[in-house]
Amino acid sequence: MSNKKNTNVKQVLLQRITDFFDKNNNQPLNFKQLAAKLGISTLAGKNSLQEILSNELFKGLIVEIEKGKYQLHEVKAFMFGKIDMAANGSAFLIPEDEFEKDIFIAPRKLRNALHGDRVKLHVYANSRGSRKEGEVVEIVTRAKMEFTGIVKLAQHYAFFIPDDRKMLHDIFIPLGDLNGAKNGDKALAKIVDWPAGAKNPVGVIKDVLGKQGENNTEMNAILAEYGFPLSFPLEVEQEAAQISTEITAEEIAKRKDFRKVLTFTIDPFDAKDFDDAISYKILENGNFEVGVHIADVSHYVIPDSDLDKEAYERGTSVYLVDRVIPMLPETLSNGLCSLRPNEEKLCFSAVFELDNQAHIINEWFGRTVIYSDKRFAYEDVQEIIENKAGQFCDEILNLNALAYKLRERKFNDGAISFETAEVKFKLDENGKPIGVYTKERKDAHKLIEDFMLLANRRVAEFVAKKEKGKAKLTFVYRAHDVPKEASLESFSKFAANFGYKISTKSGKDTAKSLNKLMFDIEGHKEQNVLTQLAIRSMAKAIYTTKMSSHYGLAFDYYTHFTSPIRRYPDVMVHRLLQYYLDGNKSVNAEHYEKMCAHTSQMEKKAADAERASVKYKQAEYLQDNVGENFVGVISGVTEWGMYVEIIENKCEGMIRLRDISDDFYTLDEKNYCIIGQKKKKVYQLGDEVKIKVKRVDLAKRQIDFTLITG
Repeated sequence: MSNKKNTNVKQVLLQRITDFFDKNNNQPLNFKQLAAKLGISTLAGKNSLQEILSNELFKGLIVEIEKGKYQLHEVKAFMFGKIDMAANGSAFLIPEDEFEKDIFIAPRKLRNALHGDRVKLHVYANSRGSRKEGEVVEIVTRAKMEFTGIVKLAQHYAFFIPDDRKMLHDIFIPLGDLNGAKNGDKALAKIVDWPAGAKNPVGVIKDVLGKQGENNTEMNAILAEYGFPLSFPLEVEQEAAQISTEITAEEIAKRKDFRKVLTFTIDPFDAKDFDDAISYKILENGNFEVGVHIADVSHYVIPDSDLDKEAYERGTSVYLVDRVIPMLPETLSNGLCSLRPNEEKLCFSAVFELDNQAHIINEWFGRTVIYSDKRFAYEDVQEIIENKAGQFCDEILNLNALAYKLRERKFNDGAISFETAEVKFKLDENGKPIGVYTKERKDAHKLIEDFMLLANRRVAEFVAKKEKGKAKLTFVYRAHDVPKEASLESFSKFAANFGYKISTKSGKDTAKSLNKLMFDIEGHKEQNVLTQLAIRSMAKAIYTTKMSSHYGLAFDYYTHFTSPIRRYPDVMVHRLLQYYLDGNKSVNAEHYEKMCAHTSQMEKKAADAERASVKYKQAEYLQDNVGENFVGVISGVTEWGMYVEIIENKCEGMIRLRDISDDFYTLDEKNYCIIGQKKKKVYQLGDEVKIKVKRVDLAKRQIDFTLITG
């Protein structure tokens, strides 16, 4: 059959497919059903149908709403989604319907919508009919109303210039609403009005953060920018201060008593709160009893109290480069709930009887009282493991041997090992970075991690399999979805450029080959780039009530039970676990799912704030190195430039494409590289390059490099 005739046949068949879906209310059908409805029975006909479905899926005319089920992509007049602002004042709608493509919105059609806002959009074809565009008809919810920035005073009014590059409007501040702010001060402003037809919103200054460029000012600005309060409300501090520190005989009687069992904590040398401890003893039958004891925060933090509401709003502690912003006031986080040595403490525990292969023989979950005999730093325990000598040496070596068995089994089951180099700054007394070092994760860190993972996994499995009648019990899980095929395929192709092969046949094959890759790249210049890209190709872990597995850890059930001092979901898990241990029926899933969504969002904000503080310290560290040359690795590529990470100090900056003068370069997104249009010179992710530090902008947390060629 000629190509022309073949094309005509396919066009006719495509028309029949679209007509059929139109006449049958766009009812989803699988391949077999669609072939039968269209009367296609020959092999050639089925091959043509399959080809059309594949082509139209790619073009977006047909969508696969679930595996193997197809329907027409319905064009909607109105859509809901989030605004993604561009630097030129235009924007795109990121639709909530995953099958829809992003919709362009011209600046005049935004109707005062800001970056991140959830909006209702009217969708129409542009004047040329070449693409869909949109106009905001309703702002459903504002993403944020508070911004950090700089106050600029005039004689009769003031303006506030936001730091956020995606906030393109200055905020008008009446002089009576400056709250003591002076010209040039860094502050936090809140939008309170946006009069119809006005170009700028009207705001008030909520907090004066200090002088621009000072460490304390900038760290507070990062916290405010991501929505974390700078202090606890007075009523929360007062409530925390009024909690009794006494552990009564009556309370101890309700709990399992571990005070005479050897117990210790292992934490960073500079840790201020200790929310987990390990107990150890050898049983008469030769097995080991290992207790994972977690601070009983839910005993002290009562649901719906001021303390509880504040902890929920924060969702998590925030770890900036030079400070920790705790989820709970210090009275609790560093006092009552900190498992300090030589003090009796209330805990919620997961206790395991393990044989010498680390198989679980018995397990128990419940409230306990403990007495920590020793506070170890990771370095102390590492020394004991390496030298096989020191206090509690036999116990630590036995625990380490059991942890090795748990770890080995986890990786055999398909867990993925992403060992990234964690960069830390040495700071002087004013918070200024004076050095950079890499934090290594050794056996002491992994020992604690493996027992924490065991507790998290077994608590989740216990609740998931504990049926109340026939209904499953609503619980808070930590879920990590299987990575999308396209993301893995893309990463696999990129890794092949360095000579590494990734199998994507199954989840287990992928995990196995990713682990081999992580082992093979250790110590190589491409280690950081490939590790970061591999992590980016994975789905993001979230909190949810939906019973789902954790792909990265290869656990069928997983939760967060072990850090209630610094994570609110762990407090929820403690409360629910006790509620079900008491024999109660399931709680409302919808209510808990909303709480999960909020805590997942706050976790992301905390991670973004942490990254912003690292960016600031990197800029501050390189401030005195403007004009100096370094060797770096290309760590990211965009249409306007490439990011380079300096090998010596891990600081990352950008080489802007407009500053590379030997050719006109464009982005090749699929192959993670930029290509010169005339000379075809390629700069690819992972390539080593020489750079010069061109400019450092502390306020914007930006570092610009110049490429040194030749």
